[in-house]
Amino acid sequence: MIMNNQTAISQFILLGLPIPLEQQQVFYALFLAMYLTTVLGNLIIIILIYLDSHLHTPMYLFLSNLSFSDLCFSSVTMPKLLQNMQSQDTSISYVGCLTQMYFFMVFANTENVLLVVMAYDRYVAICFPLHYTSIMSPKLCVSLVVLSWVFTILYSMLHTLLLARLSFCENNVIPHFFCDISVLLKLACSDIYINELMIFILGTLDTVIPFLLIVVSYVQIVCSILKFSTTRGIAKVFSTCGSHLSVVSLFYGTIIGFYLCPSANNSTIKETVMALMYTVVTPMLNPFIYSLRNRDMKEALIRVLCKKQISL
Repeated sequence: MIMNNQTAISQFILLGLPIPLEQQQVFYALFLAMYLTTVLGNLIIIILIYLDSHLHTPMYLFLSNLSFSDLCFSSVTMPKLLQNMQSQDTSISYVGCLTQMYFFMVFANTENVLLVVMAYDRYVAICFPLHYTSIMSPKLCVSLVVLSWVFTILYSMLHTLLLARLSFCENNVIPHFFCDISVLLKLACSDIYINELMIFILGTLDTVIPFLLIVVSYVQIVCSILKFSTTRGIAKVFSTCGSHLSVVSLFYGTIIGFYLCPSANNSTIKETVMALMYTVVTPMLNPFIYSLRNRDMKEALIRVLCKKQISL
């Protein structure tokens, strides 16, 4: 089918990971185990928060949404990667590719926004403890969660619609294991100026500003701690914020490493490895960070298990 001297592509070919053929089965088992761990870990957090009334607080409302986002985020790319590692056919339809890209951006950006919301929650809890309940009202918390999802859905929809207007020529090979917007733009044979401009403008709003807001929140928290807290108080605060700080460091550390590390000749391999970090490793580690470093989660798990044993 020819349109304006350009071939309309109906599918793309995902090259996947640069893994030697003899090691495919080993890596398949590894990625399958990591994906199942991600699903199980995040499901446990969501279920615990739902079942235990002690966790029905703003912080854990945000955490349950973060866990749901992580679970879906990993599910956007991992099943297709696992399927392609066991199949000779690594194609993905044009519609399927844009759909994967859309949901990838939705869940990635939702995590980004939720980390800011959680930082604000910790800021209010530590700097304004007496007014925490009135400030972080149920109405405000639900509004923040809804706005987080609405913003990222509209943000991702805009990028997807802008990409859908582009033409793709004969080259339909994607040197990646999922449909990433940056890779798709390189394959386009029409003008991508508007796409790149919107990525720059909205990317700044969606990444740089949230990161700066988190930094400002924790600068305020640290100043408040140093002014008024005792050594015991400082330890308690860092215990409360430790899990969130670890997740923030992991999430933004990967992004900073991806964009600021100098590109080498093997930039495609570097991009693939960094993409694996934030699509596979980060969603898997988040539940461990929040369960192992969070006393409330441990106590909630014990309470739920005890109730189950009593009911039996």
